[in-house]
Amino acid sequence: MTFPRTARSTTRAGGTMNPPFTKQETYIKEFSSIDYYNTYYAPGKGVLFGEWTDFVLKNLHETFTSGNVKGDILIDFGAGPTIYHLLSACEVFNNIITSDFLEQNRIQLEKWLRKDPDALDWTHVVKCVCELESNSDNWEKKEATLRRKVTKVLKCDALVEKPYYPVAMPEADCLISCLCLEAPCKDLEAFTNTLKNFKALLKTGGHIVIQSVLKCTFYFVGNKWFSCLYLTKDDLEKAFYEAGYDIVSVKVTPRSDKSGMDISDYDSFYFVHARKP
Repeated sequence: MTFPRTARSTTRAGGTMNPPFTKQETYIKEFSSIDYYNTYYAPGKGVLFGEWTDFVLKNLHETFTSGNVKGDILIDFGAGPTIYHLLSACEVFNNIITSDFLEQNRIQLEKWLRKDPDALDWTHVVKCVCELESNSDNWEKKEATLRRKVTKVLKCDALVEKPYYPVAMPEADCLISCLCLEAPCKDLEAFTNTLKNFKALLKTGGHIVIQSVLKCTFYFVGNKWFSCLYLTKDDLEKAFYEAGYDIVSVKVTPRSDKSGMDISDYDSFYFVHARKP
């Protein structure tokens, strides 16, 4: 699905139509992991490198160094081809199960874990996390720790009741997801149902940490257009409450760099930390 950058097909509640929804089949055929990395994370040009990575890495650093969120098993849902969001978690969890719906993304994850020569280069982000930990010289040790802690790379599907079926999943101490659920979920009901289904993956009292963007209708990967579920902060909190979680913390930070609005039209970032009662 390719749209010209100027053809932002919709506005919202002041008289705008909803954009077309991107189906899973389109992702399978058209989503490029390499283009995604280059569009959003490449040093010096990625739309999300800087403002987003500063937000997400700081939140995760604070969450996982607090001493309150730790344990044996962490599930990473919908990683895409990325590993940056696991760099703080790998210090406090023994086993990390990462996952994505798309085979092309899982291939990239496996390449990084094997240290393949053509794997995506996350060194710049690893060094950022090490600086947060006042341990900037040990970035290679950080990478080795994460590679050792990731025990599985699985296929997941946000739109089914058992997202990892037929794999039997252990109950996790924490589930994390970044920049994922707004892609497969067509509406707030689907988003809420996915959160409900996650509860079966968590121990009683287990943590869930979700970070993504608000008020977004689309994003480009290379020259390919993909839809995004438009959510407000109120929508987000409503979904977590209706899914049956106890919300621990919600943070929203407005987007200040508007230079990439033609690539993705989100207006802010969000962080939610909640618990399964």
